[in-house]
Amino acid sequence: MGKGDAVVVGGGLAGTLAAGALLGHVDTVTLVERDRYPEQPAFRKGVPQGRHLHVFLSGGRRALEELFPGLNGELEAAGAHRLEAPRDVITKAPNGWQRRFHEGRHATTSCTRALFDATVRARVLAEAEGSGTRVEVLQGTEAIGLLGGADRVTGVRVRARDAGRTGRELPADLVVDASGRGSRAPKWLAELGAPAPREEIVDAGIGYCTQMFRPAEPLDMVMVVQPRPDCPRGAAWSPVEGGNWLLTLSGVRGQHPPTEGSEVLGFVKSLNEPTLYEHLRSCEPVSPPYGFRDTSNRRRHYDAPGALPEGFLAVSDAACTFNPIYGQGMAVAALSGLALRRCLAESGLRPGFAATAQRAVARASDTAWLTAVGADRPYAADAGTTPPGAAERLRSWYFGRLADRAGIDPVVGAAFRDVTYLAAGPSRLLSPGVALRTVLLPRARGLADPPLHVES
Repeated sequence: MGKGDAVVVGGGLAGTLAAGALLGHVDTVTLVERDRYPEQPAFRKGVPQGRHLHVFLSGGRRALEELFPGLNGELEAAGAHRLEAPRDVITKAPNGWQRRFHEGRHATTSCTRALFDATVRARVLAEAEGSGTRVEVLQGTEAIGLLGGADRVTGVRVRARDAGRTGRELPADLVVDASGRGSRAPKWLAELGAPAPREEIVDAGIGYCTQMFRPAEPLDMVMVVQPRPDCPRGAAWSPVEGGNWLLTLSGVRGQHPPTEGSEVLGFVKSLNEPTLYEHLRSCEPVSPPYGFRDTSNRRRHYDAPGALPEGFLAVSDAACTFNPIYGQGMAVAALSGLALRRCLAESGLRPGFAATAQRAVARASDTAWLTAVGADRPYAADAGTTPPGAAERLRSWYFGRLADRAGIDPVVGAAFRDVTYLAAGPSRLLSPGVALRTVLLPRARGLADPPLHVES
């Protein structure tokens, strides 16, 4: 008896990792991708946020290593940078600069999204050989609907994107929606008579732009300038492969960063952080600035009881998407892939699998959702945003005090980084030692000047 067949809609990072998680647990995986993959790592239209700064948080690194041992090393061999926090990352929070010391708990990966996707895709396709699962990649093909009914999805309707626009049906025991922020699954499910999932939206109206530079003399640290009430603008400066660095600038409504290269330095100067401004003056632009505005946090509750037909699963941005400025999306894709593999290892594609897997994938997104929404709430507009309840208001108060103290207090900081780097759940922030220091000690102030050297 066969193990079943799967179709993954979306061949980006989330879809590639989902396909990798399915290897060995199904007979076939068909990966449906609207674009055509470039021969070498390069930006493509199917990843609209792809030109911007990406970091791969330590929780994602650990999940990726469990899924594909050695893959983090392959990324670094290809040119990605391994950075430790807070040793290699200096952050100016609203209350001042955070301390810089060697903690040895969290490493992140910094590289272009194109390099990351290409390296992961090559590894997954290589793993398919000998896995017992046949993988077919349909490039230049778009999904246009689901097959089945309100109780069970039985496949996908697709069509080629060339002039002929040939359509066909792909039967499947499991359809995984990894099509990202623009997922049309709610509409497709409604066409089958299934209920639309309940949605939560928190939109801070943040926009950002990214420009690539080549420094004459690279810094030995990443720099992050967070927005503050009197200046709701921010910046991040981080290395990527090839000797280049990416500058990402952000701002809320009315404070969006420019997309004209001549105006970028002026925006940086407005941050009142002369170290970054003076450094950028000596850097050579490698690209124009590219803007991005679709930054709302949106969660579709496919994990609610009765919200999902059998045979259908939504992962990563198709189910829960975050403001990209916090760099959580790639890590959540890896955590979701790991959750999917564990569910497959426990039960295979048995009845009830989709609901079980959807709950596991939702849990993999919980921490990222809480931290992103907590950070965006103070800037969120009323229109279109789900209003906070009393519990969320209390969490925001506590999280604000905790974030201030984390920048100078190693005990609170370790817990804060465990959670924000997606290596631990939010309960880590409520341990007695952390809670007492957060609530009872005075609200912390950071350093007045950037810590240009690591504390000894």
